[in-house]
Formats: sequence, C-alpha cells, structure tokens
Amino acid sequence: MKITARAILAAVVVLAMSLVCGVASAQQQPSAGALAAARQLLQVKGAFTVYEGAVVGTVENVKAQLLQANISYQKDLNDVAAKLRQDLAGRDAEIGNEMVRQYATDFSEQELKDLLAFYNTPLGKKVLAQEPKTIATSLQFMRDWGQRFADEVDGKFHAEMQKRGKPIQ
Repeated sequence: MKITARAILAAVVVLAMSLVCGVASAQQQPSAGALAAARQLLQVKGAFTVYEGAVVGTVENVKAQLLQANISYQKDLNDVAAKLRQDLAGRDAEIGNEMVRQYATDFSEQELKDLLAFYNTPLGKKVLAQEPKTIATSLQFMRDWGQRFADEVDGKFHAEMQKRGKPIQ
C-alpha cells in the first residue's frame, strides 16, 4: 500500500489534535450547561454547516487518489465508495461535538449565554447575516491585493536584475 504525503499529514494532524484534546480535557471538563449553551451558540451561528459533506468529500478524495493508480478497479472503487459513504454517514458529527467541547472549554457557561443573548438582538442578527459577506469581500480583497503586490515585487526584481546586467525571464 502506498502511503501518500497527504495521508501522513492527516495522521499527524489527527495525532496532534488528540494530544491537544487530551491535554485540554485533563485541564478542564466543561459542564453540561456550558456544553448545551455552546451547542446552541454554534447552531445560531450556523457553524455546523462548515463541515457538511466532510464524509462524502473525504471518501471521494481517497477514491480519486486510489483510482489514479488503480484505474482498472474503477467500478469496484465506485461500489466501495458508495458503501463507505453509507457506512460512515454521520461521522462528521464528531467535528461538531469537538467544536462544542472547545467552545464550552474556552468560554464559561455565562459567557456562552451572553453570546447567545447578543446573537438574538437585532445587532447580533445583523452580524450573523452580514459577517459572511464581509469576510468574503475581505478575503477577495486580500487575494487581489496579494496578486497586485506579487506583480509589483516581480517587476522590482526584474528591474533590479536588469540594472545589474542580468535580465531574468
């Protein structure tokens, strides 16, 4: 079996998360009330949609990698993928549960309740509605700025190398 760099990276991330989670859980166990408030807060914020499709996406990504080296097994790999999507459905809830635990660990129960109260105000509702657009616009600006800045830096490299009599392509 060929182990890809992506698989190794995934294993390292999982190991690191388990170590961090182990340390965090050893430090503090959130109360049932904090967990409930954290779950409510994440529901209000729509945070659980972040990982929608994680199971299907992972199954399909792994299948695609396997297909590259095993194209003659396409039908079988498609069949296995369908089975795995069904067998592993719902596993993405593990992500949500960890998000809840992390919020309940990082914020007190009262702080979570205060956040919930805020998000139920007119301003809080506006933040929930507007923030995704604001973030998307900011990210697009950063991408555009980064491209313009890279072009500027590239031009400066070319100009300086030309001055040195060493033009670059």
